[in-house]
Amino acid sequence: MKNVSLETAIVKDAANIFDIQVKAFSPLLEKYKDFDTSPANESVDRVIARITNPQGKFYKIMLDQELVGAICVLWKESNHYWISPMFIDPEYQGQGIAQKAILLAEEMYPKAISWELATILEEASNCYLYEKMGYTQTEEKRKINDNTTLVYYEKSV
Repeated sequence: MKNVSLETAIVKDAANIFDIQVKAFSPLLEKYKDFDTSPANESVDRVIARITNPQGKFYKIMLDQELVGAICVLWKESNHYWISPMFIDPEYQGQGIAQKAILLAEEMYPKAISWELATILEEASNCYLYEKMGYTQTEEKRKINDNTTLVYYEKSV
């Protein structure tokens, strides 16, 4: 497998990250019509806000030297972390890149007690990925609309 790495995103990266984010989430937006919550419907300003957020870090997911996605890590409280969003360019999905990116992010925060994230319940492949990585579904679910339910995951370290 090619070399996957994480690099801290800077404001200059926002437009490129935004393009990949829209590409990655547009098929889900089309499928689920989750217009109010889909990252495909956000503005580039939202990406900039994530990059500059003092309560988190936004990382570029690099495959060799190429930007192929991003992962945002937020600290909820001491040693409790939240991943949102994470996305991979559709051209590179299914190659284990997301899995490697999560592992790399987790390694960057060795004092973590827990990790949390949310995904669309109806997207079985996303749920499978997180479960394979040791995340378990919590009781919390949030119905977005008739087509879409957000399900929450947690991993204790």
